[in-house]
Amino acid sequence: MILARTKEFFREPEVIFWVYMFPVLLAVCLGIAFRSKPAQTVHVLLEDSGTAGPRPSAVLDPLAAKEALSADPRFKVAVKPPEECRRDLLLGRTDIVVIPGEPAVYSFDPQRPESEVARQWVDAALQRAAGRRDPLKSEDRIVSEPGSRYIDFLIPGLLGMNIMGGGLWGVGFVMVDMRVRKLLKRFLATPMRKRDFLFSIVGSRMLFLVPEIVLLLLVGCLGFGVPVRGSLLSVAAIVVLSALTFSGLGLLIASRAQKIETISGLMNVVMLPMWILSGIFFSAERFPDQLQPLIQALRLTATIDSLRAVMLEGRSLASQGHELLILCAWAVPSFPLSLKFFRWL
Repeated sequence: MILARTKEFFREPEVIFWVYMFPVLLAVCLGIAFRSKPAQTVHVLLEDSGTAGPRPSAVLDPLAAKEALSADPRFKVAVKPPEECRRDLLLGRTDIVVIPGEPAVYSFDPQRPESEVARQWVDAALQRAAGRRDPLKSEDRIVSEPGSRYIDFLIPGLLGMNIMGGGLWGVGFVMVDMRVRKLLKRFLATPMRKRDFLFSIVGSRMLFLVPEIVLLLLVGCLGFGVPVRGSLLSVAAIVVLSALTFSGLGLLIASRAQKIETISGLMNVVMLPMWILSGIFFSAERFPDQLQPLIQALRLTATIDSLRAVMLEGRSLASQGHELLILCAWAVPSFPLSLKFFRWL
């Protein structure tokens, strides 16, 4: 069955593209886009009420405030009438609206992190323009070393995302597709046991996983200099355990689904929370503390956190016992439950 599945796989060129080439292209495109995040630009609107008379102070006159803020390259400043300022702020076209005066008024949405940052930066710049002197001198030290860049954070997340996608689509979708095409009905007429069939599907998926992960690691390490500070054997162990976990989930979801639409919907329901919450593109710690126990219990969160710890921090496999225990807790019951609920028709 494993050999048959392998031959079937390689006779479908479009499947080879989606399994191997698409994840690599995704990693390359995102790696190029996020290999170094550009400096944050703050969009500032200064409200000009049209009041006559010069007011040279930066905290009182919009033009003087614009000149003071424009000296800092982080600010992109414009002066507009009050109606246009309110409209642009409502539509998210600007981070903050400043109404010069005594006191100066900052209009912004505190729920937007970039607006909160804009408020602090703009206030500091205008305070200095008004004559404030900082008693403590400071300087910036820019850090851009392998392991600390966004691309280094991103590659383990992409690895976890592809392991999840391969386990669900490469196992669950394949099984339902075979059921729809009446292939499982033919297997039912043979002496084949259910567990042999299920293990063959998982075994073929594990074979396809090897070149997929190797290609992604090569792209990250050779193309973008992503470090692997821990043991490659530790990375391999995490990948294999994660793949088994998601393959078991794929088997369980597909055990009774009889339509392509059904399995597609079920897999999206399962995958969407992990796509959003598990920290593929940004840290899962950004979510509220109340959600953290749920987030840390997700399969993908454990996979990505352990990969980042080994690859970027050089930690040992033993130090990831908590994450590995979560993966085992999900993997172990998946296979017997799949065997119990699976049906050929």
